[in-house]
Amino acid sequence: MLPFFMLKNKIEYLKEFALEDRVGLFRKVLSLRTRYITIVLEDIYQSQNASAVLRSSDCFGIQDIHVIENSNEYKVNPDVALGSSKWLSLNKYNSQENNTVSTIQKLKNDGYRIVATTPHTNDVTLDDFDISKGKVALLFGTELRGLSDLAIENADEYLKIPMYGFTESFNISVSAALIMRELTNKLRKSSLSWELTEQEKDELLFEWLLKSIKSSGKIMEKFPG
Repeated sequence: MLPFFMLKNKIEYLKEFALEDRVGLFRKVLSLRTRYITIVLEDIYQSQNASAVLRSSDCFGIQDIHVIENSNEYKVNPDVALGSSKWLSLNKYNSQENNTVSTIQKLKNDGYRIVATTPHTNDVTLDDFDISKGKVALLFGTELRGLSDLAIENADEYLKIPMYGFTESFNISVSAALIMRELTNKLRKSSLSWELTEQEKDELLFEWLLKSIKSSGKIMEKFPG
C-alpha cells in the first residue's frame, strides 16, 4: 500500500493524461461504491452465470468479489460481463484442494457475517433480513446443487428469496441480482457507514486510471517522484 501523500501525487500526475469528464465519472462511481456487502462465488462452473453476477455487482456498486475455485477455474466471459470485471476487485482462492473453509474464515476475520443464500431451517427471508447487524458476505453456490455442505455448515446466517411458484430456485445470476438489489437499497437508505474510505477511493482511482490510460506503464516510468 502506497503512503497516502505519494498516492495522491501519482493520481495528480496520471490525471494529466485522462479526460476530465472521465476522472469525474470515476469519482462519482467511487462515491457510491461499498465494501459493506461482498459477494462470494463457490466453485461456479458456468462462466456466463458468474460473469452475470460480476456485471450486477458493478451495477449495484458492490466492489469486491471472492471466487472459490475448488474444482472449477473461473474465467470471465467478456460477452456477459461487458467489461465490468475491469472495475471490480476480483479475489480468487485456489491454493488448496478445498478452499471453502479458509475463504470463509478470512472473511470472518475481516469482520463479515457469512450469509448462505440457500433454504435452511433457520433461514430469513430477503424482506426481513437485517442489514444493520454488520458487514455481509453473500455466498452463492453452483448452478446444479447450490452451496457445498462445508459452506452451509460454516455460515453464520441463511437467506432465502420468497417464491410462489412450482420451481424450487432461481438461476444463480437472477438470485444474486435480486438479493443485491434489495440489500443495497436497504443499505443506501440506512444511516450505516457503508461508503469506501478516502484511502480506498484513491487506491481504486489510481488503479482505474492505470487501466484506462493508454501506455500507463510507460507514463508512470517517467513519474517525477
